[in-house]
Amino acid sequence: MKRRILKSKKFPIYNYSTKINNQSVSRDIIERPNIAAIIAVKNSQVLVVRCNRFPNGVDIEIPSGNIEKGEKPIETAFREFREETGYVAKKMIPFLKFYTSIGYSTQTVNCFIAEEFELTGKPKLDSGEFLTVKKLDFNELLKMILSGKIIDSITISAVLTYALKKKLVN
Repeated sequence: MKRRILKSKKFPIYNYSTKINNQSVSRDIIERPNIAAIIAVKNSQVLVVRCNRFPNGVDIEIPSGNIEKGEKPIETAFREFREETGYVAKKMIPFLKFYTSIGYSTQTVNCFIAEEFELTGKPKLDSGEFLTVKKLDFNELLKMILSGKIIDSITISAVLTYALKKKLVN
């Protein structure tokens, strides 16, 4: 059973209840939009965005964004990549899907690898988005993750999984 318990402009909270092994179980869950995230690597350089995540500070992240109602994750990946970076990819290859916080949120992240991409214009940012596009050496990005300089969980999960799948780390 699902019952709304808090209304917010962006993220409503619902109480879910069920029985598991004849035991009543209840969870308060934040309903958040799902996300598409994009790893774009060319010649050992990865496209990232420097984001101001007020009030939590500035971070380096892979491009990502909310999946709009009626939109497929891959459509979001193409759109967000173009909007946040000014680059257009010919291909988006799905490679990872995970929950951001499985214990209290419905949000999943659908990760894609951008292939055959090129700069076609300037980023078209949404109101309230404060991003700067950067290129980083992939190994430098890994070092930043391992040293704690990168704190975005989506970027950490996607980049480390990419490195393992591509056998870029031991």
